[in-house]
Amino acid sequence: MGTLEYLQQGFGVALSPYNLATALAGTLIGTVVGLLPGLGPINGVALLIPIAYAMGLPPESALILLAAVYLGCEYGGRISSILLNIPGEASAVMTTLDGYPLAQQGKAGIALSISAWSSFIGGLIATLGVVLFAPLLAKWAVAFGPAEYFALMVFALTCLAGMAGNKPLKTAIACCLGLFLSCIGIDSGSGVYRFTFGSLGLADGIQFVVLVLGLFSVSEILVLLERSHQGQQAIKAGGRMLFNLKEGASVLATNLRSGALGFGLGILPGAGATLASAVAYMSEKRLAKEGNRFGNGDLRGLAAPETANSASACGSMVPMLTLGVPGSGTTAVMLGALTLYNITPGPLLFQHQPEIVWGLIASLFVANLMLIVMNIPLIKVFTRILAVPYWALVPAIAIITSIGVYAVHATTFDLYLMIAIGVAGYLLRKLDFPLSAILLGFILGGMMEQSLRRALSISDGDLSILFASPITWGAWALTALMVILPIWRVLRPKLSREKLPKV
Repeated sequence: MGTLEYLQQGFGVALSPYNLATALAGTLIGTVVGLLPGLGPINGVALLIPIAYAMGLPPESALILLAAVYLGCEYGGRISSILLNIPGEASAVMTTLDGYPLAQQGKAGIALSISAWSSFIGGLIATLGVVLFAPLLAKWAVAFGPAEYFALMVFALTCLAGMAGNKPLKTAIACCLGLFLSCIGIDSGSGVYRFTFGSLGLADGIQFVVLVLGLFSVSEILVLLERSHQGQQAIKAGGRMLFNLKEGASVLATNLRSGALGFGLGILPGAGATLASAVAYMSEKRLAKEGNRFGNGDLRGLAAPETANSASACGSMVPMLTLGVPGSGTTAVMLGALTLYNITPGPLLFQHQPEIVWGLIASLFVANLMLIVMNIPLIKVFTRILAVPYWALVPAIAIITSIGVYAVHATTFDLYLMIAIGVAGYLLRKLDFPLSAILLGFILGGMMEQSLRRALSISDGDLSILFASPITWGAWALTALMVILPIWRVLRPKLSREKLPKV
């Protein structure tokens, strides 16, 4: 059977009434879970696995449910990012950079519709990529070892200069602060306590949920309190609820580029949507012409990470199905669901149980279509959040935030730590430091350390392994380019002025 015949068989599975109802339930649950800060797709999928198994769902239906929840969470995560400046998960951090300024300008409906459309385009591009290139791309992904990942992470950190704007020094300081925070806790290699200051609460390090909700949610609460004290009113969501053809056309090229980039990074085991959204945003900002509004409400700055998020989520299915290697934290949880049903992922899965693989691939099309059809009419409902007065909105955010943090370890220490981080985040916001750079430094710092340790353990401590493959050389060359370009942009006007003849 050819690819089209297999895909037709998959649609036969995905479009059965039972599986359609399963996908619809998954998209609804995922959207709600993604909307709530601190939960995210990993928790949503993990909570549903025992429920799906206890209900006796067949394996293809269980996978369709979990995939729909995964995609729904990626959609839902944008809502709180755009409306409240509170990213529900790591991959939604970049959405706040231009999504929240658009909401502040009274364009919340346009921002939500553009993000929903971008997520749909990203999911469509990635799902087509899964159909056409899954086996080939899986072989390419295997070429990325620890050394290649380390070089890729360094490149991603240097790309942070692309979102620095006119404050590269503050961005660099914020990034270094994030790297430092990622080092707190017990060293996994030696068992040494690092920067814990004798506190057992910091032994496991700072949890991502604590950091993101402290930096964004608690600091946002303090900003809202400050505004209400100064007599400012809540943001109004007026005007159109949907983008027009001109706005859609302005982000189409961004959608296509970011979708392809997100899919390519999504198939790399462990890279995830966080890296994809960050690289997509920075790439689009570098491609934008002078005078762009990135960071101040540019639709391209919103479309890029949203497209890459969705594309990466679908792309992460490739290594899971073809190699049995999780492409993200969420697909790692989904691998656990496969083991419950005694299913071994890998190349033979495509031959022995094609109804499971192609049913899942076809359900990605179905779930993306369901999400766009469901989310567009709900935009007016979502924007009602902005109509809530500050005196009611602040306690609601505080309650949801506290529940999200307490649910991680059920300790009050995390609540106190979140408040302390929030106060520090508020002060950094007043000093005009980019909080997103801190969070990205924290996320990439942990991944960098793990990759570097694995690479050096393979080479027995020989640093030459970091320059031993064409992929690493390419990543280092791009890193050097990202360092040189900003310096050249600063020096070029000065050099051109010196060359002008004196009158």
